[in-house]
Amino acid sequence: MLLAALSTLVPRPAVAQEITGAGSTFAQPIIMRWGMLYTNMSGEGGPVGSVDGGLDYEPTGSLAGLLEVAQGSVDFGLSDVAASPPDLARLSLIQFPVVSGGVAVVTSLRGLGANQRLRLDGATLARIYLGEIRNWSHPAIRSLNPELVLPDAPIAVFQREDASGTTFNFARYLAASSPDWRTQLGVNQALIWPVGTSARGTRRVADGVVATPNAIGFVEVGLANRMGLQVALLQNAAGRFVAPTQENIAQALATRQWDEASHFFEAGAEPSGPNAYPIAVTVYALMRRRPAASRRTRHALQFFEVALTEMGAEALPLGFVPLPEDIVRDVQKYWRTNAR
Repeated sequence: MLLAALSTLVPRPAVAQEITGAGSTFAQPIIMRWGMLYTNMSGEGGPVGSVDGGLDYEPTGSLAGLLEVAQGSVDFGLSDVAASPPDLARLSLIQFPVVSGGVAVVTSLRGLGANQRLRLDGATLARIYLGEIRNWSHPAIRSLNPELVLPDAPIAVFQREDASGTTFNFARYLAASSPDWRTQLGVNQALIWPVGTSARGTRRVADGVVATPNAIGFVEVGLANRMGLQVALLQNAAGRFVAPTQENIAQALATRQWDEASHFFEAGAEPSGPNAYPIAVTVYALMRRRPAASRRTRHALQFFEVALTEMGAEALPLGFVPLPEDIVRDVQKYWRTNAR
């Protein structure tokens, strides 16, 4: 499927002296922040060999990012879904994690108090997105939220239109709890949604929820926080309803089994831990193993090395979780073996 999709892409010329990237809309805020800081460092006599033109990043979606870097249209792609070792081998790509975050379920419920939080589990959320639950007063939602006064109103459902790692991670959470979801929709970056309104990019999903009374959607946690959206508590594998705080996301990521020998591919077992947030997401960078423009690739690697070793803390104000130091060291070791 990936190789067939490659043939449909039209190459785009890279702007001279820029590091070019494409992919994850989820990661756009942090990658643009890193790019701005890296450009400023270059202008102040920063990293040797850094480019003068800065960073040109297009948030085209995770699947498009993978395809574009495989085709050679950009220096790197970003994806919220780890590519498998066989796919990486076929496309002659390398892969490594750069930052983590979470997918928040957001609502615009009328009558919800400032300190009140909607609770949802995977099975109920799956029934909403399958179209089986269409009203906020449904008994399944009321039973999870006995203390809330829920409106007797239709649920306005919003989701992603484009192929998205955010969709993949959201669907994986639903599939873990719902056999119907697994058989009817499954887990993929692009889904045929049975109900609701589809929007291109995480920001447009958020805008749709804000503009529509009694709506529900799923977006990147940092965006939800910056926009002041209502964020639901989700039930995790331990049976607790938890918020997508950075601490809870970090606890979920602590159970990940990353291995540089498999290009950090991780099959995505449900996060464990008492407060682990169930939809924790890691963003991966993808680069060509044998690039046509090796000098540009070296610059892109240098950009990520500076980002991971000197700018990790910049992720925190944006709602992301930086990689732990031991994983950063593993990534550096991986580069020496696979990219230099």
